[in-house]
Amino acid sequence: MPRNRVSTVLILGGALLLALAVSTATAQTTANGPYYATPSWDQTLPSNTRFIVLSNMGSNAVLDRETGLVWERSPSHGGTWNSAQDYCNALSVGNRKGWKLPTIQELGSLVDTSAPPTNLPSGHPFTNVNANTPYFSATNHHAGPLFGSPSVWALFFSNGGAILAFKDNTIAAWCVRGGQGVDLQ
Repeated sequence: MPRNRVSTVLILGGALLLALAVSTATAQTTANGPYYATPSWDQTLPSNTRFIVLSNMGSNAVLDRETGLVWERSPSHGGTWNSAQDYCNALSVGNRKGWKLPTIQELGSLVDTSAPPTNLPSGHPFTNVNANTPYFSATNHHAGPLFGSPSVWALFFSNGGAILAFKDNTIAAWCVRGGQGVDLQ
């Protein structure tokens, strides 16, 4: 008899977990669902369906349905690479932590060179993006220090190009959630 009770509890527990998983998938956004396309880096979505401003994060974050990444809607940090890392690691948007500096490839996923002068996809929902300043990435330059100083890859949106930047430079940072995490190469 005790076995039957345990089995019933496990089944109810499984049903409860399924119900919780289903309820989290219906996050409120500014667009009608479905909210999440299966990220696939070979797909190209138009801006009006690619980006969704997430109202459940106070409209301060944007889901990129093409890559599955969630970006700050308005990048606002400028400083050294270490301060950018600290800023992203401590960031809370919509009461959610888990932000990081993007890799150079993740930053590059936002570039659309057919849309100058910002080279961001036409109709994007981002604000406060300065195309004329580089943005730090988490991707280290592995060939060794540049002129004796540690360097990382950064991205200029004005030309969509990746450059090397000293970690002690003061430039912009744009935090992201999801993706591949820190540079392990």
